Amino acid sequence: MAPDPPPGPSCCLRSGIVAKGKGTPATVAARRGGISFRLHEYAHDAGTHEYGPEAVERLGLDPARVFKTLLAATNDGRHVVAVVPVPASLDLKALATVVGAKQATMARPDDAQRLTGYVLGGISPLGQKRALPTVVDRSAADFATVFVSAGRRGLEIELAPDDLVQLTGGVSAPIAKG
Repeated sequence: MAPDPPPGPSCCLRSGIVAKGKGTPATVAARRGGISFRLHEYAHDAGTHEYGPEAVERLGLDPARVFKTLLAATNDGRHVVAVVPVPASLDLKALATVVGAKQATMARPDDAQRLTGYVLGGISPLGQKRALPTVVDRSAADFATVFVSAGRRGLEIELAPDDLVQLTGGVSAPIAKG
């Protein structure tokens, strides 16, 4: 069970009980997956493009527990989802190795939005438009729960790392650096 949320501007919801609206594809996926989760909402500043650090600051969280969702393209034409801590960078060589490619580059932002169905800053590893191979950095396993985007700017979902890997059909591997 997830710990109580930190004090501050968050709205705590459990197991798909949605108090405001119908939810996002990410929250629907979490509910359908039958996992325990909490949503944390904050007022997104439309002028910021540093979405992960904004979530950390607004929710008063440990940056190592907040993960960003990135998309990479492999040399063999595949797209892959990488989930890494906000303060870290994605090690593209490590990601390529994990997915059996020779190399990977960051996907173009318009490709990321088209493939996931989410806008930049709100891309969730859950409930994406198209199921893509997903790799979650192994550091997530250091925590009882982690935070990822819940499918829109200003909304984070807190869940157990094992549930994140299971719901995405992904794997856990060391793909973060820094």
